[in-house]
Amino acid sequence: MAISFALLLALAAHGAGRHRYPGDDPIEGGYNPCLAPAEAKQLLCPNLRMSKPSDMYISVSPSGRRLLHAQSSINSRGAGPMEIRGTRIPGTGQMRVSQRIHRRGGGKLVIVTQARLAFYPVPGQYRYWKLRDAARFEIWSVDGNGHPLRRLRTGPKFHYCLRDLERTKPSRNSPRHRVYPACNQNPNRGAVVLGTSVGWSDIYPADYHQQYVNVSGLRGCYAFYMEADPKNHLRESNENDNRSRVLVRLPSGHKVHRC
Repeated sequence: MAISFALLLALAAHGAGRHRYPGDDPIEGGYNPCLAPAEAKQLLCPNLRMSKPSDMYISVSPSGRRLLHAQSSINSRGAGPMEIRGTRIPGTGQMRVSQRIHRRGGGKLVIVTQARLAFYPVPGQYRYWKLRDAARFEIWSVDGNGHPLRRLRTGPKFHYCLRDLERTKPSRNSPRHRVYPACNQNPNRGAVVLGTSVGWSDIYPADYHQQYVNVSGLRGCYAFYMEADPKNHLRESNENDNRSRVLVRLPSGHKVHRC
């Protein structure tokens, strides 16, 4: 399929250091073809959305910290899947990340991103190749109308798989079966592919490792935010719907009360 003149200019401007894959046209930098009308028409651009925090509860750590836990769900709701390819950085436990956006006429456009995969440990489960900065949890102070004022706390969990865990929005554009399985656990892999298909979600329960924010000492009404791709490393058709929130009243007992 022909590439528009605007995209050719972008390719020329970002020509150095490309990683080429057969049949693909890689570009670098901050350019987002999914937000350029002419280019977007040629692409099946992905779009990630984050569900509101759910199944919330408070636990108390052995050191006395009060931890607000919640389930998270990163949902793939675009025209095409969110697909990334990690390539090993020699001598490290990390991989560089290229995003692969499917073309409407076949083939894929590759975006060389600033994202990284890390071989990340999960207690009792060994390690996984996970996307760093895939999501972020935050607690914000709010005014009397619930408008955010200042970020107060950030959760410890930043590394997530992108996978097809549950088909949450079936449609004719959503594959019936998993395309992207659980994250790879082989420390010797030179490359891996992660992704979430259209209509599928990557869900983590509230009691999963690091699925919390420390809310010790907080009193009053606060906004609990969850955000997918908080550093905008991945290109999407809509960069303004990655964030969700609920208002919670703290302190709470095991059951969390809404404001």
